[in-house]
Amino acid sequence: MNSIKDPETSTIFALATGLGRGAIAIMRASGPLCATILEALAGPLPKARYATLRFLRHKGDVLDHALLLWFPGPHSYTGDDSFELHLHAGPAIIEAVSDALIDLGARPAEAGEFTKKAVQKGRLDLLQAEAIADLVDSETQSQRKQALRQADGALSHLYQQWAQRLRSVLAQQEALIDFPDEDLPPEVENALAQECSSLLTEINNHLQDERGELTRNGLIIVIAGSPNVGKSSLLNALSGEEAAIVTHQAGTTRDAISVDWVLDGIKLRLVDTAGLRETDDVIEAEGIKRALQHVEKADLVLHLLGPGENAEALVPNEILLRTKTDLSPALPHELGINTKEETGLEPLKKRLKDHLAQILSERSAPPLTRARHRAGLEETKRHLINAQSASWPELRGEELRLAMLSLGRLTGHVDIEALLDSIFSQFCIGK
Repeated sequence: MNSIKDPETSTIFALATGLGRGAIAIMRASGPLCATILEALAGPLPKARYATLRFLRHKGDVLDHALLLWFPGPHSYTGDDSFELHLHAGPAIIEAVSDALIDLGARPAEAGEFTKKAVQKGRLDLLQAEAIADLVDSETQSQRKQALRQADGALSHLYQQWAQRLRSVLAQQEALIDFPDEDLPPEVENALAQECSSLLTEINNHLQDERGELTRNGLIIVIAGSPNVGKSSLLNALSGEEAAIVTHQAGTTRDAISVDWVLDGIKLRLVDTAGLRETDDVIEAEGIKRALQHVEKADLVLHLLGPGENAEALVPNEILLRTKTDLSPALPHELGINTKEETGLEPLKKRLKDHLAQILSERSAPPLTRARHRAGLEETKRHLINAQSASWPELRGEELRLAMLSLGRLTGHVDIEALLDSIFSQFCIGK
């Protein structure tokens, strides 16, 4: 019987498709016992990576008539011997095959364990593994494209290039430490300082690029304006839901109401807020305070103005919308909408698409996508700054080594084991 926890000796299995009644269920397995188990269930091993139709048998019982796929290591997803069983998706069949796999020495996989094996075997790095989790969770086309690009190694290549340059800088620094009495040309130290400065600039630019996090988490669009100006009506009209209560009474919305919305393949969150005005009502005043907080944090604000109303801009990143245009037309620099007659919504959506395209514009460098990446790069940046200001060569060298360590943790090439459990707990069981 194989060890329960040792990844080198464990053979794991899991359902890679969803639970419930369906046409096909895919059971995948990986580990050193896969060849033995597959032969016990279906006879001689099929040709690698070719689908083969076989009866599955265990202890004299026919379990199912299924398609088999055999993936011998190291050329498999996990790097270990693996196979897939494409079963009829009846609960009784899935249960019987699971029992047979356990009886033959396999165990149910833990969350993310297949991808964890792939990282441990060097088939993927941590950035690519996280991208696979993002790909499984993707809800919009922009999230799908971003996750695929990262899974293909775009972000890994960028960080590995930085790591290679850091290694070169560290080698130059070690030369200055180890041979202090040698007349090394001053160009060596100058080149070291210039490369540190160049790396810092590139990392800073990368940290300021929020496209990846915005695409992954969704952009926040806040609808703001005075009471009864049509904020809730606009939220309902854009989202296609009756999410907010609409009445003629001012101050109906006291707290923020948010709705998820997808526009042109981009995940958004629409936030309806309390009407902005002076008030003595304690509850409404708290709602207005929260509304202003949402406005400050928004990626974009739709600032609504009623007929004849003039107001100063709330924030730089806003679009002015004149509402109830049946009563008062929009000014040349404004967009006009009338949710009652459903006019002006398409021009508004076009303006939103143009604005979002500008925010999320494609650039040559891939964006970071997770808070873990940001924290690691901030730490790398801090050590590079310390290296620049260090007065002793030995201190500078130590800071450069710490910068290398921080950068290496991002891809998992340094100190990987401490990161694995927290990252892979986010995966589904069969991934």
